[in-house]
This record gives sequence, structure tokens and C-alpha cells, in this order.
Amino acid sequence: MRNLYFFLRLPLQRLLLLCCLLIQGSVAFAQEAAPSDSLTNQRLAETTQLLQQKEQQRVLDSLRKQELMQEIEQLKSSEVGKRNELEQKYLQMVTQDSLRNAERAKRIEALKVNAQGFPVAPFGDTLFMVYTKVGTATVQDRAEAINRRLVKLYNTNLYSSDSLHVYNGDYQSEVQYGEMTVMAITDIDALWFGTDRKTLAQQYLQQMQKAIAVEKEKNSLKNILLEIGLALLVLAGLFVIIFLINKLFRYLKLFIYTKRDLYFSGLKLKDYQLLDRQKQIGFVVFVLNLLRIFLLLLTFYLALPLLFSIFPQTQGWADTLISWVLSPATRIIRNIIGYLPNLFTILVIFLFTRYAVKLVHFFALEVDQAKLNISGFHRDWAMPTFNIVRFLLYVFMFIVIFPYLPGSNSPIFQGVSVFLGILFSLGSSSAISNMVAGLVITYMRPFKVGDRVKIGEIVGDVVEKNMLVTRIRTIKNEDITVPNSSVLSGHTVNYSTSSQDLGLILSTTVTIGYDVPWKQVHQLLIDAALATDGILKDKPPFVLQTSLEDFYPAYQLNAYTDQPNRQAKIYSNLHQNIQDKFNEGGVEILSPHYRAVRDGNQVTTPIDYLPTDYEAPAFRVSHPDQPKPTPQ
Repeated sequence: MRNLYFFLRLPLQRLLLLCCLLIQGSVAFAQEAAPSDSLTNQRLAETTQLLQQKEQQRVLDSLRKQELMQEIEQLKSSEVGKRNELEQKYLQMVTQDSLRNAERAKRIEALKVNAQGFPVAPFGDTLFMVYTKVGTATVQDRAEAINRRLVKLYNTNLYSSDSLHVYNGDYQSEVQYGEMTVMAITDIDALWFGTDRKTLAQQYLQQMQKAIAVEKEKNSLKNILLEIGLALLVLAGLFVIIFLINKLFRYLKLFIYTKRDLYFSGLKLKDYQLLDRQKQIGFVVFVLNLLRIFLLLLTFYLALPLLFSIFPQTQGWADTLISWVLSPATRIIRNIIGYLPNLFTILVIFLFTRYAVKLVHFFALEVDQAKLNISGFHRDWAMPTFNIVRFLLYVFMFIVIFPYLPGSNSPIFQGVSVFLGILFSLGSSSAISNMVAGLVITYMRPFKVGDRVKIGEIVGDVVEKNMLVTRIRTIKNEDITVPNSSVLSGHTVNYSTSSQDLGLILSTTVTIGYDVPWKQVHQLLIDAALATDGILKDKPPFVLQTSLEDFYPAYQLNAYTDQPNRQAKIYSNLHQNIQDKFNEGGVEILSPHYRAVRDGNQVTTPIDYLPTDYEAPAFRVSHPDQPKPTPQ
């Protein structure tokens, strides 16, 4: 029968050989490592020794009790004192024996908790565990010997379950089959399980008979044919499912291509074309291919445990394959459920911080829009202060949430955090200095966005001011970025701060000869300023004579404006008007060290300002020897 069984199973084993080889190596790694044999043997030996001591002590106490009872019975009725003494000694012995047995039982129970026996499992399933040794054989040797004898019984052609019986001797019971002793059961074995030796031997006999009968039934011709049929049915179902999956995805691809004009128009993010129609279709097809491969692999993976579970020899592999999926999934679900309290705590902290930030933002907007006035707190401080407070609130939130994050106590997580902190501190020293400078500049308020400023040699309008840099746009439309640390370390000139209230004073200097009255020069300069667009009329211009040089005095014109961002244009118009006013007044603006010879020379005044009948005077030259003309 066994030869027929192996002959019938050989083709199917060849069919499954490839799958077995693929997972055989992985199964070896997936099995849990057994505890150290030496440690297990040591614990079992200690427990066995205690059991032996308990049994020996019980025998000695029983003998001593019998001797005392005999002595008490032999005493005469007149020897009352002696009788009472012996009875008291007997009661004391009983009490000590009870206390000693209770302490030893407690120690034995404690050792049983940590002790691990060796299974008797000749056909895969564990029949019972062996915890004690017999003679010089260790517990492991004893369990392996029982397994070998049971396998030998199973391989016996003329095996009969009735021939397997129990023989009870004076010191041990034996499970025998003919002349072969399958297993010996001692009183120590019975003490371990808290029962008597004969009852335990009978339980082992029944378990052995049942295991051999079940294994015989599994390997019968009927079961072999049934297993082969079930395996072929599983393979056929697997092929059908694979065929249906491929057919389903072919239909989906065909549907996509036939309905592409209806369902696909590209993907846009606002005005950016992220994917056109062809790329969108290609992406969907790519996702479908990935999904098809995933379903095929999943179907194949789930079919393997079902296939392996059909045959007793591969049922362990089926359990291992299922555990590879179920164990991580169960562990993930258990961890998620266990993490829910921390998750709710994090959610509450986040919501509290979120609404605190909204509250601060509300008050910041009220101050920025001048709806709320706080003494000593300027409007332009509102939003920068809000950004700082928001940053601090979120940092505080992260500090509070950090202990609740999964893996926060992990040394790897802590090491990465320290590394990132060191990396950030070493690589951002200049950035941090700029941020600190930006914070100081914010509350110093040297300028704001839109002001005309001069920072170092740079003159222009402030177009952006953040925590790191200040951006200035010059009159040539050049955008210049200045680090905040440079702004803080240098000096800044703000032309816009007092332009609206006091007015910005624009000044220019002109030099006129001493032959022109200074009052006339003052009036011409003031008239030129008042004629210039952008010069304030309600704040009268004024002239300062800054110096009296060798050839000319210097006149400085000062005029008020509330448009500091138009300085270049206003200066240009002012200079044009000065020229016009001086020409209209007949005053020449002579350059330094200019020497004029008037006779016969054309004046420098433009022709537009001269009379229409103007003629340049003739150049007259006289000589002492030349006779003077006679008067007519």
C-alpha cells in the first residue's frame, strides 16, 4: 500500500517541486529559533530533581509516621505521658511535612511556568510533551526516541492497534507493542502532571493509537486520490481566475481607448497643463497594468497555502505562508488600535494650537487695520509679530506632540533627530544671523515697504522685506538684494519717513558772480522752485548762501516735497526751471574761473531770451598814436 501511495503522489510532487523550492529557504528563516537545549535541560533537570526529592521525602515521612503509630499502639494505657509526647511529635511531623510539601509545590509550579518540554510529534502534530528524563537520557533524547518508535510502528505492515497496550510494573508503566517498549512512564512523570502513573500511561496509549490510526487514514489510497483531485481543482480554479483577471483588464483597456474622448481631457492645475490627453491615458493604463500584476501575484500567493494545505507533508508551509500575510496585518491593526489614544491626544493638541493661531491672527489683523489700538505697539508690527507667535506656537506643539509619535523613543529616531539638529545648526549660521537681524529690523522700524531709502551706496524703493533679506529697486529698475545682517551693521537713510508731515527738503547749489545782486538771485531761485511740479507750495522754499568764494558766492536752494520717490524727476525739472528763470532775468550762470571780455562779444544768453533787434556790439581797438577823431 505504501509503495502505491508514493507512486501515485510522485507526479504531483514533481508538479509542486518548483513552488516548494521557492519557499523552502524562506520557511527556514520564518521559523522561530528553539530555546537553548542546555538551558531547557537545566530547568527540566532541576524540576525533576525537586520531584524526586518530593517523592523520596514522601516515602521517608510515610515510614516515620508508620513507626510512630506502631510505637503509640504498643504503649500501655498507663503510659499517658509517653503517649502524649509521641502524639505531639506525630502532629509536628505532619505539620512540617505539609509546610515542606507546600513550599516544594510552589517551587515546582514556578519552574513549570518557565520550563519548556520537548514534543512527541511523529507525524507533525504534537501528541504530548515530555518534561522529565529517565536514567541518563535527556528529555530531548527521550522525546526523539519515542518519535522514532512511533514512526517504526506506523511503518509496520501488519500493525494492529489492539497489540499496543500498557504494562504496569512496580516502579514504572510501559506502553508496549509486542516485545518493543514504545515509552516508559515513571512516577516522576505522573507527579509532573499531578496524576497517578497508571492513568497517565493509559492517556498516552490512547493518544498514540489515535495518532497512528489518523495517519494511516490520511495515507490511504482514497485520501491520496482525494488530495490529488483537490489539488487539480485548485490549480484549475487558479487558471480560471487568472484568465478572468486578464480578460477583465483587457476589457478595461479597450473601454478606455474607445471612450477616451468622453472621459479624458487632460489634467490641469489652475492654468498649468499637468497632463495632456495622451499622457493621462498612458498614466491610467500604467496604473491598470500595475493593478493587474498585483492581483495576479496576490491570487497566486493565496492559492499556494490552499494547495499546500491539501497534503499533510506541506501543511506547515501553508501555515507559514498565511502567517507571513496575517501576522504583519494583525500586528499593524493591533498597533493602530493601540495607538488610537495617542492619535486622539495629538489631534486635540493640534486643534488647540490651530485655533490659538487663528485667535492671534484675528487680533493681528485688527491691529494692522487700525481697528484695535495698543499703546506703544505700531501697526506695522502686527503681522511680523503674528508670524513669530505662530512659529513659536507650532514649535511648542511639536515639542508636546513628539513623545506621542510612534518610534519617538527609538534610538534610531533620536539619533536622526540629533544629526539633523547638528546639520541645521552648522549649515545655517549665516541664515540665523540674518533672521535675528530681520527680527531686530522689524521692531526698529527703520523703513517699510515702499519707502525710498539709501542703504550704503544703494538708493531705491523698498519692494520686499522678510526675515532674511531686504530687496530694493533702484531708479534704473535694478532689483538689489541686501542681507538683513548687512542692513543692521550699516547705516540707513530713509527719505520717506518725514516727507508727509515735515516734507523732504531737496537742495541744489548754483554759483553766480558778484556782479549780480544776491536778492535777485534769491528771488530767481525761489521762483524756479515754485514753478517745479512736486515742490510744496504751502512750505515756501528758501535760499542759503553757503560760501563766498574768490570768484563767486554759492547759493543753495532748499525746497520741500512730499514725493520722495520722484526725487530724480523733481531735481531734473528744478534745474530746468532755474535755467529758464535766470535766462528770463538776464542773469548769466557762469562756470567757475570763466573770464568774459565784453566789447564785441556775443552774450551767453540764449537767442530766445534776447530782443529781436539785438546786435552784438563791434569790437573796438584804439592806439595811442592814432589821431583822435575830430568832432563833427
